[in-house]
Amino acid sequence: MTGPAGGPDATLRAWAYLARVAEPPCPELIAFVRRVGPQDAAHAIWTGAEPESLTALVAARRETDCSGADLDLLANRGGRLLTFDDDEWPAVALASFRAGAANAKREANAPLALWLLGPARLDQVAERAVTMVGTRAATCYGEQVAGDLTVGVVDRDFAVVSGGAYGIDAAAHRAALAVDGVTAAVLACGIDVPYPAGHSALLHRISQRGLLVTEYPPGVRPARYRFLTRNRLAAALSRTTVVVEAGLRSGAANTAAWARMLGRGVCAVPGPVTSAASAGCHEMLRNGEAELVTRAEHVIELAGRCGELAEEPEHPATVLDHLTPLQQRVYEALPGRGAATVEQIALGAALPPEQVLGPLALLELSGLAESRDGRWRIRRERGLDRGGGDGRSAT
Repeated sequence: MTGPAGGPDATLRAWAYLARVAEPPCPELIAFVRRVGPQDAAHAIWTGAEPESLTALVAARRETDCSGADLDLLANRGGRLLTFDDDEWPAVALASFRAGAANAKREANAPLALWLLGPARLDQVAERAVTMVGTRAATCYGEQVAGDLTVGVVDRDFAVVSGGAYGIDAAAHRAALAVDGVTAAVLACGIDVPYPAGHSALLHRISQRGLLVTEYPPGVRPARYRFLTRNRLAAALSRTTVVVEAGLRSGAANTAAWARMLGRGVCAVPGPVTSAASAGCHEMLRNGEAELVTRAEHVIELAGRCGELAEEPEHPATVLDHLTPLQQRVYEALPGRGAATVEQIALGAALPPEQVLGPLALLELSGLAESRDGRWRIRRERGLDRGGGDGRSAT
């Protein structure tokens, strides 16, 4: 390699060179760097003295040393190159890849280094974050739900991680920024590549108030396989992945699959059964691959600490809720219109007349029934109706 012979600058340049020399993730390169250190690893690869297992992976790029230019660009933008020997490295979040390393998927490995831009600390983001993903072709329903869920989790001090794409990703990022929350965009390209181009302003806002994260060096363009590789990081850097809308084959479904593989929580938002945008969510729910969520409290219950439980929703109450089963049975035997004798009520309730008198008296005390001239009827001034073809409304 070119550059200084020693010191912190040489170490950083070695990391920058190594971050470009192989397509990430590269477990063989990571193992080599951990064994000999970044400077010795970089020198060995530059001179062709790397282990034989690495040669095919680094040969095409070994003579490309952009480390100086990459670090200059990063410094001019106020960014930083994060490696596994830095305090900010999200070691706990990325430890889940250790089990995944034995998986058949080569991508099931942690990154060698990460290029960051923004004031938020990645280790703190990953400690309490929710990944919000979904289709690019989002519906108005999906965008609204993504925004509502984001505001709810941000209000409980969660960061929101997404991919910076159109649709659900953008709705989540914008909602977090709108309420001064922390949001991180995990990119499938270099930190200086505005992709999608229409999100240049949004990505700039995220970099000013949150965090842009990528394992790809400056200038690297996005590619389909890089999006799929990127998804594993989006899943790893949070406690739970929420799929708001997704087709049957989608990047969001891929992110959810990574989250399951890494032992993270996965939840999905149901949508209209006629909506193709929700078909992937429905399939995950049907197969038991995701928990159903409809509000932020449900997400927090999955992503939060022990005891952060969703409150039970308030159910509509009626004046009949306090009645015993016998009292309800007698009440339902009262005619919808007019009045009835005790014997007629007993017949309707299939009870002996003597067992009807007590419940009727209690219904009268509760203001639900009244007796006139030996006949009983519903007391209408309570404004209570019951269901049926005679004008009753079901309770």
